[in-house]
Order: sequence, then C-alpha cells, then structure tokens
Amino acid sequence: MSAEETRPFGPQALPERGTMLIVDDDAINCAILENIFAPYYNTDTAPDGRAGLEAVLEKQDSLCAVLLDVIMPGMDGIQVLHALAERGLLAKIPVFLITAEASGSVMKEAYALGVMDVISKPVIPYVVLRRVQSVVELFRARERLSNVVELQQADLLAQAKKIIELNKGMIEALAAAIEFRSEESGEHVRRIHDITRTLLLATPLGEGLSRIEIEQIALASIMHDVGKIAVPDAILNKPGRLTAEEFEVMKGHTVQGARLLEQIPQLRENGAYPYAWDIARHHHERWDGRGYPDGLKGDEITLWAQIVSLADVYDALSCKRVYKDAFPREKVNEMIRTGACGCFNPRLLACFFQVEDQLHRMYDKED
Repeated sequence: MSAEETRPFGPQALPERGTMLIVDDDAINCAILENIFAPYYNTDTAPDGRAGLEAVLEKQDSLCAVLLDVIMPGMDGIQVLHALAERGLLAKIPVFLITAEASGSVMKEAYALGVMDVISKPVIPYVVLRRVQSVVELFRARERLSNVVELQQADLLAQAKKIIELNKGMIEALAAAIEFRSEESGEHVRRIHDITRTLLLATPLGEGLSRIEIEQIALASIMHDVGKIAVPDAILNKPGRLTAEEFEVMKGHTVQGARLLEQIPQLRENGAYPYAWDIARHHHERWDGRGYPDGLKGDEITLWAQIVSLADVYDALSCKRVYKDAFPREKVNEMIRTGACGCFNPRLLACFFQVEDQLHRMYDKED
C-alpha cells in the first residue's frame, strides 16, 4: 500500500496548505506533531504560551489551526485560550488542546471557552491527524461558503439598486411627461422631490421615519400631479382664470391620479406606492378642512401629503407658469406665512421657514 493511500484525505482530497502552529514547551512533542502534520501543512512552533499568543496575533490570517499544550511555564494553555477568546479569535481559528493534563475541569473550561477538541497525550498519529483535519476542512468550507454568500449578496444588492434606479427613472419619466404636457419643465417634479426630502431630513418633521421611508416619500412626491393626464389641454394650459366648471374638472386630477396609480400593478409592489397614492389624492387638502377632494382637516391629512402640498405651492409661486409670472422671494414667503395661498399646519410652516434659505438656493440656478 502506498503512502498516498494511507493518508486520511486520499490523493484527490488533500487539504489546502496553511500554517499549523504548535505551542508546546517540550521539544520532543513539537517534533512528533510536526512530523504528523508536515506532509499536509506548513508548520511553525512556539516554546511557551506567551510566544504562542504573540505568534497567533501576528500570523492569524495564515493559520489553519493551533495545537496548544496546557502545562507550560509562565502563560499556560488555558490562559492562552482566555486571551484568544477575548479577542474573538476562537471563532476564526480552530484551537486544539493536546495535553497529558486532560482532567474533567480542564476539559470543561476549555470547551466553554471555545476549543475545538481536547486530545490526550501521548497522541496516536492517525487519530490526531483525522480529528484535526476534519475540523480544519470544516472551517475552510464555512469560510468558502461565507465568501460565496457575500458575493451573492453583493450581486443581489447591485441588481436591486439597478431595479430601484429603473423604477425611479420610469416614475420620473411619467411625472415629467405630465409636466411637459402642461408646458412646464421636468424640473418642477425634481424640485418637489428635493423640497420634500429636505423638509424630512433637515427638520424635525422626519423624526420617527427611517431613511428608507423618507426616500420613498420623496420619490412618491413626484407623482403628485399624475392625474392631470386626464385633464383636457384647453383647461390644463388655459392662460387665464378657470371658470367654476373648469376648476371642477381640474380638481378631479386628485381622484384621477390615485385611480391611475391603483391600475399599475408593478407600482403597487413598490414601497413608495402607499405614499404616492395618498399624496396624489390629498395634496390639495387644507389644514382648515376647505381643501379637496375629501375635505380632510388637520391631522386627518397625512404628514407627507401636507409637505407636498406646501412644496407645490412654494414652487408654483416661485416659478413662471402659463397663467402667471414668478413672484419675488419675499412675496412668496409672505403669501405662505399669511395664508394667502392656502392654510397650512403651523408646525409645518415653522419647519419650512427654518430651511427656506436652503430651499431657495434650488431656484438660484433658474433662468
């Protein structure tokens, strides 16, 4: 029988070479263990516990296992185990006690600390080889699996990011299409997104909301006027004041917007959907209950619908529209503060004016 055939793992399953650290103050024991493991691993030795600990700390990334004696001068094997456990290394590197002192108390303490196995001296070569190699291969398999899982997670995250960006792009395109139809630029929906996001991130309004929820609300805000697709061009782009009948048609864009969003199955699976539906339907409600379409009052109106309502008014006043010129900044703020263009939650107004300087900078780039 050949030497290859006597090896526990056989000629087709030799373990990857790594470094086996042998910590023992007895030179003969070190030589015996080196002789057993040298055909399969690189070996290194340390003459006592202190040197062994230093070697582990220095070479931890290259070690495949540590063979540790218990009774040694200075720092004994159990003390080394404690030091390794404190540093979390026993979960990374399999450690074996190989000792003549295999009493019940020693074994109990060693296993409690996280040692892989306690092997009694004198060692039986094929037994110690099999026990150690089995654990080393288990650790290596776990590490390989962990690496594969990490790569798969990274791939999934990258794919999810692409899907999110694609969804966002489609939503932005839909909202921008409505704005172009009403002879507005797509910048309007982007500013509504940015104003909403700023109010939630830079003021107490966002307290209690996660970052993901805030991003979903900001994304949902750009769909606030999606229902205008159902409004005739003659009304949507009328340069003068709307008649009572025309205004009733225009008001219907809130209900039509929510209805349209309900009919997009893919959107219903998006985390932004419930916010988008609510904002589309309720961004023209008023704090005093005189808004539409449902006449909601006070906190019956969700925070995000209130925020988008204010953002929409601020942007409409600050920019030129088919029916009006842009108002100066001071006039815009006065109209909002005095309620000349809507009734808003006092807390919302306070937070708005805290960051109005920051919001106004969005318009400095406008022609």
